[in-house]
Amino acid sequence: MAPSWPAGLPDPGPESSEGLIGIDEVQKALNRSRASVYRYTNTDPRNLNPPFNPRKLNPEYRTDQKEALLFHPNEVARFARDVLRIKEVTVEVLNSPSTATQQLLSSILQELQAIRHSLQDLDQAPAVLSSKRDQLEQSRPAA
Repeated sequence: MAPSWPAGLPDPGPESSEGLIGIDEVQKALNRSRASVYRYTNTDPRNLNPPFNPRKLNPEYRTDQKEALLFHPNEVARFARDVLRIKEVTVEVLNSPSTATQQLLSSILQELQAIRHSLQDLDQAPAVLSSKRDQLEQSRPAA
């Protein structure tokens, strides 16, 4: 079962790093200073990924201490609703500009669609040719 989506938040779409938001977006959504957002955040200098704390704003999993803190919009909404008692929070997730990887994947998709279309045409072609051959055989006079 899919988690319920908090009211007032746009759905970021499929789970991916593109749906995550940074400190600046959290700051705007919560209408708090950057310093207070860092104070709310569940971080620990001795532990890269501390356990979930329901009283804190929990960032997504990181593999390196130098990685930027990223948050899922659901987590920001949960924190705003449950901890800060903010009734309505708007978190806007914008699509990132097209990258070389996205452009490559798009061209691969177009090529695959063209191949599929060609294969569908081939599946129909023998039926058309065999019916034409039958018509020609019937129209020729017997010797």
